[in-house]
Amino acid sequence: MSTKTDYDNATIERLKVSLRNEGYCEGIQQHYPPVARRFLTYLESQNLSIETAQLSDVESFLLRELKVYRNRYGRAPRNVSAWRTAHVAPSRILLRLALGQEPREVPSQGPQEEFQRTLLCGYDTWMLELRGLAAITRRHRVADAKKILKAFGNPCDSPALRSLQIRDVDAYVRSRSASLGRSSIKTIMGTLRVFLRYLYGIGATSRDLSSSVSSPKIYTYEGIPSALRPEDVATALAAARQNLTAAGIRDYAILQLLATYGLRAGEVTTLRLDDIDWKKDILRIRHSKTGAHSILPLLQEPGEALLAYLERARPRTALREVFLCLNAPYRGFKEGSCLYGVARKALTSAGVSVSGKKGPHAFRHARAVSLLRAAVPVKTIGDILGHRSAVSTGMYLKLATEDLRAVALDIPATVSP
Repeated sequence: MSTKTDYDNATIERLKVSLRNEGYCEGIQQHYPPVARRFLTYLESQNLSIETAQLSDVESFLLRELKVYRNRYGRAPRNVSAWRTAHVAPSRILLRLALGQEPREVPSQGPQEEFQRTLLCGYDTWMLELRGLAAITRRHRVADAKKILKAFGNPCDSPALRSLQIRDVDAYVRSRSASLGRSSIKTIMGTLRVFLRYLYGIGATSRDLSSSVSSPKIYTYEGIPSALRPEDVATALAAARQNLTAAGIRDYAILQLLATYGLRAGEVTTLRLDDIDWKKDILRIRHSKTGAHSILPLLQEPGEALLAYLERARPRTALREVFLCLNAPYRGFKEGSCLYGVARKALTSAGVSVSGKKGPHAFRHARAVSLLRAAVPVKTIGDILGHRSAVSTGMYLKLATEDLRAVALDIPATVSP
């Protein structure tokens, strides 16, 4: 017959195995289990099980541990931040193992938070089911919705929202638009308009305030995106290849994918081991923005870079994502924006000076230009880049300005009437 002690021992053993598999150092593997065991003891004293515990229980446990520390040493920890991490991390990992997912949020504190949480959850579901937006887009829009509600005075019930007026919308627009360019303002206004339309659709506002939101005019192909020159790309790749550390080998493989295929950063971070078919020499790409799939040939240079990373630099783990963080705990990249540092570091290390964007998209633009200059049809370029229509690919046509200069007409110094 199993006992509570047997169950706790089994839970701690799972934690030890997880710490080993995720590559934590020996010091952490020794320190975390005793703290986790004390957390289990604390939960038992509160008549709680690990399956019903929440993040608020972690905070309560932390306060008790701090009290014990003060009583023992007569002072607070010298490095409070490090001490907190050393006690919170094992408790949260234990919760994740028990729940099979990240720990739940702290329960709502009061009617205002409960009302807004329910409202935003419905907004997220609406964006998914009716508009089919990607998870990262929904996450950003929900974050913006929180800012909008805060600007509206943090309404705590439906009557408070129904009393919203155009002047409230105007105040939010003024607060968010200060010191921003037209493109950024247009994005903010678009998010505001969608959220207001949702509020009216569910009856939360008495009138459709979205019609009162206007955005600055942005003309088609108004600005020229920044793109790296072919020699800049070659210089950055050559410099990155010289870095033979684990991080350098990984980053070089990432840069090869960006430069060779013009992938979006999110398409690189979501690449999985199953997407690489070594026998057929193909890559399966899930286009993060459109949801479509593409089959691309696995060319020699990116293929060799991927193989070197998998054999010499990738941590030994059961995770299926190709590219992982190299420090414990091993995880895939959260989102494509994590690759901004990789691209910027490569350009800086290579001494490449770029005016404009320095992130992964600069490599995507550069690939589009090289294909245009090679006389590849726009439809084919769109297929490679994962565009749904030629309109999306059309923005890259303005990047090939050198080709236009080559056919420019000479203008005479004087023109006779």
